Amino acid sequence: MYMIYWTEATTEGMAPHAQSFPGDGLRDALQFAESLRRRQFAGEPVSFVTLCSENPNSVGKSGAADPLPDYEWKKRRP
Repeated sequence: MYMIYWTEATTEGMAPHAQSFPGDGLRDALQFAESLRRRQFAGEPVSFVTLCSENPNSVGKSGAADPLPDYEWKKRRP
């Protein structure tokens, strides 16, 4: 899954926006993000264009796992 997040300035302030894309839609997501960046470059009030991805088939939580309580860190192991 992919998400594009961006903000647009309005008379009330900054308005957040989001657009989702399926797991096989990376090309479409990149093209959409590029269109937002072109609008920004042209002077439109678009900012904070960000692409995020998440693998729905991930086995565990993202990030490093906590070590076991009995784990002893050593710089080198024989």
